[in-house]
Amino acid sequence: MRIPFRDQELEIFPTKIVALAKNYKAHAQEMGGEVPAEPSFFLKPPSSLLSHGGTVILPQNSQRVDYEVELAVVMGQRAKNVSPENSLDFVLGYSLLIDVTARDLQAKAMKEKLPWTISKGFDTFAPFGPRLVPKEELDPFNCEIWLEVNGELKQRGNTCDLVFSVPELVSYISKIMTLEPMDIIATGTPSGVGPLQDGDLVAAGSPSIGVLEVKVKREG
Repeated sequence: MRIPFRDQELEIFPTKIVALAKNYKAHAQEMGGEVPAEPSFFLKPPSSLLSHGGTVILPQNSQRVDYEVELAVVMGQRAKNVSPENSLDFVLGYSLLIDVTARDLQAKAMKEKLPWTISKGFDTFAPFGPRLVPKEELDPFNCEIWLEVNGELKQRGNTCDLVFSVPELVSYISKIMTLEPMDIIATGTPSGVGPLQDGDLVAAGSPSIGVLEVKVKREG
């Protein structure tokens, strides 16, 4: 996909999307879980990416699909075994990502102790944009994010409330898997997640980034 970056359009081809679970205390509580002692993450496939202005497709085999707004980190350099103190040197910039989740399929996978990919990996389940902000222009320790559905505010949070900060996340993940240029880290969602319906208009925003807008349509 292509995304505005500075005075040009940049091709974004991540090898992976690494998404954090329960990285806001209030969201962990609303999901009935404990705050993890160390970062907990899962992978979304690059094929789930959706551009600003696109349409999220609700799959026929799920009856409950939720929105989750997140600050997204885009890598600029290969990062392996980097320290928290140096990890931001490897970051290119920041954007917004909506981690769309088939909640009923996730609950089934969790009950059967299976990976969450079946609930997270559908095409269009990672709206991303509307632009990529250079890292020098955004403070990852103090970035407000919000989400509206049909003009009604559903989520509002700030990265100052992250359980694990952006530098800690980049460092931790890089010690498990190599982060390649253009890889995306979705840093977790604040409380207020809820369902999407056919015909919904979703807007996710940040004063530092802009507003990411997508439509919602039921498959078939």
